Amino acid sequence: MPAEKIPGWIERLLLPKLSEISGDIKGLDIKIDSLRNEMEMEIGSLRNEVKMEIGSLRNEVKMEIGSLRNETKTEITSVRKEIESLRTEMNVRLDSIEKRIPVIEKITAMEIKIADLEKRLAAA
Repeated sequence: MPAEKIPGWIERLLLPKLSEISGDIKGLDIKIDSLRNEMEMEIGSLRNEVKMEIGSLRNEVKMEIGSLRNETKTEITSVRKEIESLRTEMNVRLDSIEKRIPVIEKITAMEIKIADLEKRLAAA
């Protein structure tokens, strides 16, 4: 075969295949672009869902923290009232004890005098 006829033969044989491959590549490009668009839309949708979920969780956490703060404040107020009540009760008891001490001291002094008088009477 002469050299001039080989390129024509290759052209007739390969050109339809190259055109077919070129068409297939264009089809794949279209499919890839379509998939890329679908993926971008899906990612955007997922991103929005995640943002909404995070916002919802953030609100729930804020509400829970607020509730815990209120409960803690209520508990602290309750404990303060109990402590104040106990303080008042202790003050009343201490006042009562302080009032009794001089009476006890007088009774003790009288008991000593009575014991001394009993000794004197017994000796006489």
